[in-house]
Amino acid sequence: MRIRAVVAYDGTDYHGFQRQAAGFEPTVQGVIESALSRIEQPGAVIGAGRTDAGVHASGQVIAFGVNWRHALSDLQRALNAVLPDSIAVLELEPAADDFQPRYTAVSREYRYSLYNAPVRHPLMQRYTLYVSPVLNVPQMDRAAARLVGEHDFAAFGQPTSGESTVRNMLRAVVSNDGPHIWIDLQASGFLYRMVRRIVGTLLMVGREELSETQFAAVLESADSNRAGPAVPPQGLCLTRVNYI
Repeated sequence: MRIRAVVAYDGTDYHGFQRQAAGFEPTVQGVIESALSRIEQPGAVIGAGRTDAGVHASGQVIAFGVNWRHALSDLQRALNAVLPDSIAVLELEPAADDFQPRYTAVSREYRYSLYNAPVRHPLMQRYTLYVSPVLNVPQMDRAAARLVGEHDFAAFGQPTSGESTVRNMLRAVVSNDGPHIWIDLQASGFLYRMVRRIVGTLLMVGREELSETQFAAVLESADSNRAGPAVPPQGLCLTRVNYI
């Protein structure tokens, strides 16, 4: 039976989702595969997104095969019983035999979280990037809106496969509630480090080092030398993978 599952994980202590060469363990994929082996369901796990080291997920989609004779709710309970506290199976259902979570996805959604206050907060450190200077959130939001549509995003990242750096950004919003600032991006696909470079450049807008027009010019240039630096991974979370 082919299984489709939604998993969440705290990526702090993992070398990304994807299984790595020796010396770069643990990975989320490797730990889930070990959990399947522990309940006598060994096999490969495929993920919808190859999140980097330190990146989190609340809506990663995975697929794997099982020979399970009990209810799927029992399978979910069994997996969660042997997985570490940093990983959980949130949903689980049968899937078509040819379901491939990465290549059949029509879009992915990421959120980057900032904590913007005069003093850092210890409880925010694992899941947000602390920024002390006051940020101009409305200006960041207006700049982010320039990303919506089909563009060449070469200024912000490198292709993970193939040569094309063109992607369709479906949603780009910057919002806040007090010191908490969220940058939400939804696109047909993302380049390597694309979200973290976009956030790094939006921070320049928030600090008023770049105008909205200059931010748009960075996008249009397709020149990575003009973009801001990639921000650290801990503020990034894969929140949802969408299918037809």
